Amino acid sequence: MSSPATPFDRAPHGLEHTQLSLADIGTPLYEVTFVVVDLETTGTRAGSSEITEIGAVKLRGGEVIGEFQSLVKPEHSVISPFVAQLTGITHAMVDDAPSIRSVLPSFLEFAVGAVLVAHNAPFDIGFLRSACERLDYHWPQPQVLDTVTLSRRVLGRDEVRNHKLGTLAAHFGTEVEPDHRALSDARATGEVLHRLLERFGGFGITTLEELATVRQSGWAKRQAKAHLAKGVPAEPGVYMFLDGTRRVLYIGKSGNMARRVRGYFNASENRGRMAEMVTAAQEVTCLPCAHVLEAEVREVRLIGELAPPYNRRSKNPERNSWVVLSDEEFPRLSVARSTSALERSPAPPLGPFRSRKSAQAVKDLLETLFPVKRCTAKVTVATLDRHRACVSAQVGQCGGPCAGVHDPEVYRERIAGLVGALSGDFSSLRAHSGDRMARLAAEARYETAAEVRDGMRTALATASRAETVARLAAVEEIQAWAPGSESGVDLVVIRHGKLAAAAHRSTTAGLDSGFAALTPTAEWVPAPGAVPGPNDPLPEETRMLAQWLESAQLWSTTGAWSMPHRGAAFHAQASGAVRLGDAT
Repeated sequence: MSSPATPFDRAPHGLEHTQLSLADIGTPLYEVTFVVVDLETTGTRAGSSEITEIGAVKLRGGEVIGEFQSLVKPEHSVISPFVAQLTGITHAMVDDAPSIRSVLPSFLEFAVGAVLVAHNAPFDIGFLRSACERLDYHWPQPQVLDTVTLSRRVLGRDEVRNHKLGTLAAHFGTEVEPDHRALSDARATGEVLHRLLERFGGFGITTLEELATVRQSGWAKRQAKAHLAKGVPAEPGVYMFLDGTRRVLYIGKSGNMARRVRGYFNASENRGRMAEMVTAAQEVTCLPCAHVLEAEVREVRLIGELAPPYNRRSKNPERNSWVVLSDEEFPRLSVARSTSALERSPAPPLGPFRSRKSAQAVKDLLETLFPVKRCTAKVTVATLDRHRACVSAQVGQCGGPCAGVHDPEVYRERIAGLVGALSGDFSSLRAHSGDRMARLAAEARYETAAEVRDGMRTALATASRAETVARLAAVEEIQAWAPGSESGVDLVVIRHGKLAAAAHRSTTAGLDSGFAALTPTAEWVPAPGAVPGPNDPLPEETRMLAQWLESAQLWSTTGAWSMPHRGAAFHAQASGAVRLGDAT
């Protein structure tokens, strides 16, 4: 009877044709001691957030042989209302709990000699390792298994829609349901681990060493394509994977193209789309760049121009989403992508947003905070007698004619705060958002309050990015330099928000001559809108350049440019080039 086809690959170990010793056979999984751990924390970043609870279950041979659980009192962080609502852990609960300084040694002793298991292991193990480093405790470097990775190897999309713990627990019918408390989630993860090991056992994976060799399906095929990485230079640049017809499949960038491209052919690359892409690739071609910034810019430009099928970010840059007011007597908000809709808007459009989903979230927030018309019916003064209030108006969610406001001037006065927000004055948005969050928090509706907070942050961040892009695009020329990522100095010439030239020098000596040689070779860039056609820089490119300038040294500028991160804005005279610094 033939064995079932495996949905994964196993890394070759070179022992297929040799006599195996007992050491070569490996450690049977039923003899391995696993410690399944789960943490609750004040946030998502190990460096700035802290652990509030540790839960762990010790397993061996399918049996629970021990459990560990302790609340932990944060020393420097606070538990936000949202986290408290999510986990059920409040400040009152941890007020008398021991600190991580006391709890961590006990957990490390509980887990000594065991294989650590966690669901999304980089998160939990990252917090534990970070705590050890901060407290100067020895981190024992245990072997770690991630149930997310294991489930992706053996469970297909036809079985589970995603690999979240709740989804897997429901799929396997675990006795313990995860509930965002550490011990419960660790118990559920332990049950998921046993079910996954049973699935792997059906494919002949019975030892810890064999489990460690499991790789994503297609890994062996990717290994066979490793020769494509030969000849790739070890320098900054953009690399492109091409198929047999020389169609570009994928575009990437790196400060060391040789090292990055080799990574696509080894086990560290576990993205399914990349496995498929590398299997189809027949050639790798490279575009060397002066430094990493130039590589980042050229990657964005090439992805926008060629739209490779395996790239997700930066494709179709013209399909950005905006929140706009309609051109009506009683305007309403909409999410638009077309240029005509932006041009017809009676107020400046808010955007561009990186996704339609984020634009829709901001639109929903603005409709909640301001008495703006929501229904799509086009109402005019002449048709008011035939207009009937929409369904949303019955619950007070539609302004304008549906709310009895029949004078267009009165309506515009009522939404003046909304128009101000679209025009860049966010004082009204902040005030209304703060009031609404306070009311929701008082009603213990923390998740809804978090949605208001996130929507406001998205609106403010989007407006800030747009302002930065517009301000930088207006500057005729900036010459700047910064230390290179590994050594030397990176030089750039930016014209109207677009990278016009780039160079790298081994030292800061002689920057005068460096810029003197670089500037004549720089691309000519017209002012935005000065020349018909697609000449304006991509907003993403301009944002990259603005971010890079925050830590760079300005050499000279023609035009006015302010450095937002420096508190007091710097202004150069628009009448001519002004020397800002001399590094020699």
